[in-house]
Amino acid sequence: MRFVLIAIMVMSLTNCGVVYRSSSVAEGASDGTNVRVLDMNPETVVQANRSTYAPKTLPAVFSQTSGREFALRGSETLPEPPFVENETPPEALQLRLPPPADPGPYTIGIGDVVLLSTPTANSTVEQLSGLLAAQNSRQGYTVQDDGSINVPNLGRVRIAGMTIEDAEANLFQKLVENQIDPTFSLEIAEFNSRNISIGGAVAQPGVVPVTLTPLYLDQALAAAGGITVEDQDYASIRIYRDATLYQIPLTKLYSQRGLTRTRLLPGDAIFVDTEYELSRAQAYFEQQINIAQLRRQERQNAIQELELEVSIRQTNISEARENYRARIEFGADNRDYVYLTGEVGTQSRFTLPLERTANLADALFDTGGGIESSTGDVSQIYVLRASSDPREFGSVTAWHLDARNAANFAMATRFELRPNDIVFIAQQPVTRWDRAISQILPQVFSTSTFLANQ
Repeated sequence: MRFVLIAIMVMSLTNCGVVYRSSSVAEGASDGTNVRVLDMNPETVVQANRSTYAPKTLPAVFSQTSGREFALRGSETLPEPPFVENETPPEALQLRLPPPADPGPYTIGIGDVVLLSTPTANSTVEQLSGLLAAQNSRQGYTVQDDGSINVPNLGRVRIAGMTIEDAEANLFQKLVENQIDPTFSLEIAEFNSRNISIGGAVAQPGVVPVTLTPLYLDQALAAAGGITVEDQDYASIRIYRDATLYQIPLTKLYSQRGLTRTRLLPGDAIFVDTEYELSRAQAYFEQQINIAQLRRQERQNAIQELELEVSIRQTNISEARENYRARIEFGADNRDYVYLTGEVGTQSRFTLPLERTANLADALFDTGGGIESSTGDVSQIYVLRASSDPREFGSVTAWHLDARNAANFAMATRFELRPNDIVFIAQQPVTRWDRAISQILPQVFSTSTFLANQ
């Protein structure tokens, strides 16, 4: 009986290849497959990474925003009624100059038209759809009610309340964040947000815009066509600013040096009065106040409409994103995968990321599978890649990584994966014997029990 048991064990061990079979990578042609094995080194990794591959992109809906990049403008404090002087004879008209003021550098406001321009045709932000055309046709971007301009492929960028330098810095940051060449210049094409109004005895009543350069009284009068007053003794220029009425008698305007260079500020209202009575000037200022109130109400209505539009866009974007997530859940997303097999923690597939490439280290460690330390052979790590050329159908390149030297794992962080790559880790030699014996022993014990009962 003893000799029989020994004979059975010897026969079983000598034929362990029949008892247990495992996968391996064999170079050469067999079974219609031609395998070429290349060791991973800096040169072969570069060669492998040269294969054409464009990662799938995340749906555009995940890059869209609802446009909520504005701050609600609160109601401005209405000015007090204009100051009315006591009745005095015309010859006693007093000179009441507004205090000197420096509003600082010009800040971009709602209604201004800005122009993004580029120094050359092929080295700038012409990647922005329509931007180069806007430069050539001198059509810029209007600062909208929320204080932003809407640049194609860049989205809404808030620039209201900023100086030109601050607006350029903000646009530069947005372009860099969106990986667009940030070579550009910014200028204001139309000044619509800040102005002074002028009425009364002038040739062309209206508004005069405040631009980058200071605006003085003589310039404003010239822009309105000049003063149309026959008798200067009864005329005066009244300036309404911050709920206070100032006046410059016309007889003193040109007699006293420097009065014509009185600096005006945005929001000033000028009325050239030909009578000593202030009723006409007061009526004019009341009209300007009513116009400002109407514009403020229109702005509030526009903001309410914009908020409703933003809410609808948010709902649509959220629904589109949920639909995409549902497609992923039900497997209709058409993603790219890499497959892990052999001595790994879990036989699985690794989903290639969107908009970037993944490397071998990502597949080995991100999935949680990794190399099975007790059974995997770190000297036999392969990436199997079938040829994409129909003329080489059946040809497979096996990129071999020997990680017995742990420093070689650096190659895994450089080796880029491609769709349908197979990451294979062979088993250790002792693992093959262990598994073979684990299958033989039950047979030996069963045989010995049978012979003992004979």
